Amino acid sequence: MSKKKKLENISVGEVFRRIILPRKQLLLLGLLLILLRSIATLVIPRATKFLIDDVLVEGNEAMLQSIILASIVAIVVQSSSSFALTRLLSVQAQKLIAVLRVQVQKKILSLPIHYFDNSKSGALVSRIMTDVEGVRNLVGTGLVQLIGGSLTSLGVVYFLITLNWQLTLYMLIPILIFGVITMKAFGYLRPTFRKRGEINAQVTGRLTETLNGIRVIKGFGAEPQEIKTFQLGVDDLYQNVKKTLTTTALVNSSAIFLLAGVATVGIMGIGGYAVLRGEMTTGDLFSFLLFLGILVAPVIQMSNIGSQLTEAFAGLDRTEEIMRMTPEDADENRTLILDRLHGDIKFCGVDFAYEEGNDVLKNISFDAPAGSVTALVGSSGSGKSTIAGLAASFLQAHNGNITIDGKDMSQVNLASFRQQLGVVLQDEFLFEGTIRENILFPRPKASEEQLLNAVQAAHVNEFTDRFEKGLDTVIGERGVKLSGGQRQRLAIARALLADPRILILDEATSNLDTESESYIQQSLAELMKGRTTLVIAHRLSTIKKADQILVVEAGEIRERGTHDELIAKKGRYYDLYTYQARI
Repeated sequence: MSKKKKLENISVGEVFRRIILPRKQLLLLGLLLILLRSIATLVIPRATKFLIDDVLVEGNEAMLQSIILASIVAIVVQSSSSFALTRLLSVQAQKLIAVLRVQVQKKILSLPIHYFDNSKSGALVSRIMTDVEGVRNLVGTGLVQLIGGSLTSLGVVYFLITLNWQLTLYMLIPILIFGVITMKAFGYLRPTFRKRGEINAQVTGRLTETLNGIRVIKGFGAEPQEIKTFQLGVDDLYQNVKKTLTTTALVNSSAIFLLAGVATVGIMGIGGYAVLRGEMTTGDLFSFLLFLGILVAPVIQMSNIGSQLTEAFAGLDRTEEIMRMTPEDADENRTLILDRLHGDIKFCGVDFAYEEGNDVLKNISFDAPAGSVTALVGSSGSGKSTIAGLAASFLQAHNGNITIDGKDMSQVNLASFRQQLGVVLQDEFLFEGTIRENILFPRPKASEEQLLNAVQAAHVNEFTDRFEKGLDTVIGERGVKLSGGQRQRLAIARALLADPRILILDEATSNLDTESESYIQQSLAELMKGRTTLVIAHRLSTIKKADQILVVEAGEIRERGTHDELIAKKGRYYDLYTYQARI
């Protein structure tokens, strides 16, 4: 078994180029707003010096009026710029999240079938909905506040130096120590946040499976073990969150103790002596205190924002893993665009393995001429569904060649082929919604006449006529409100409406009762006229009229011929058919 590929971190440069740079005008506007807010924030601390030294000590009434006016203007600018900043960037951040979700969903849908075979649907939902959430801190207020907070701090440091450079130098030492601690913490947190995304996806995936399989769970009385499994997953998530909270609490605590505690002692000592020696006025000291409060707040805020940005990068790491995957139709050799298909399918020496060294199919060769019906029979696990998957282009042959109308399938544009493909599966998937919406799924713009023709041909009207809302009846998630036979007939109606040239029927009549099967056999006979059809069937009575029957065992074609020819041979097909006839 190959080792899992190590997930690479997305670089800051990539994030800047792909996410931030395209929105530079918006971010520059946000930066301008935060600069206005920062400048407004500095007005009152600076005015405090003049209030104490010039107004209270000197009795300058004109200065008091100027201070009041400047303070009012500063408050208005500060509040209005804060509102505009939050409104502007928060909305843009949500827009970016929406765009990224669509991009990730689009990319996931472009991936080959085997990716979905190895991934939980709930985990993929988490990738789409949760992992991109953190970008709000890159385009939203987070990044701008980080930059703005840094610039505000520089402005505060300038005023502190003008008031008392020795005291300012003393205060910068714990700030630098705090900065080093914070950077180390963020480096530690990034893989931890990324691991949280993985755990969250696993828990979500299991929860989705639990809800989808609720009938099986209740049927076996397995609620306690599912509760235990979910509890273990949630506990793993809790342990991860606890680790990140411990680290961020350590960072914030160090900020409080270093910046607040040390600052208090330093100001009382150094500042007090400076006032007593006449090196600072009382107004200078109070102004220094207020500026220091402004400095400490953004530094602590920047540590919180830094944690959020680290979490955002961790989420983008996982998103980037998806975005770097190769879509199934990305092969530069797939340049052939198919027009209207004739429908000749040919397998020539095809081998296939899901895992290296464990062949599922070996040297499969057969012709399925246009308009013919080819039936695949054999024991469970013999490779019938794999052959159908190769014919439907869901899988790609490892060796050998598959052609459609003489064209190599490995060079055919998949979208152009699948527009002419129809598939009816044994466990057919139906979407939550109405019967009408499910039948119209392959052709949403089909006319009412076309819809009703498909409904009648598949005998769907036999049961919908009994429903109060008819075709507009809501069938529930995965069609849970319909019987197995009703779901299968609905799926066949959907295939009829699609009007494909290539038709794959995988146990399409397996869930039908005898009466329904007689109806469906008639409609399937009509559906298969003029279409190349591959039928997988365990009920051999349904394929007597097939043009050819391939008996597949252990990944090889052991027998081939018509029903009568294979019965006359008295081989494997004869054994299977006579066994079913006796039960």
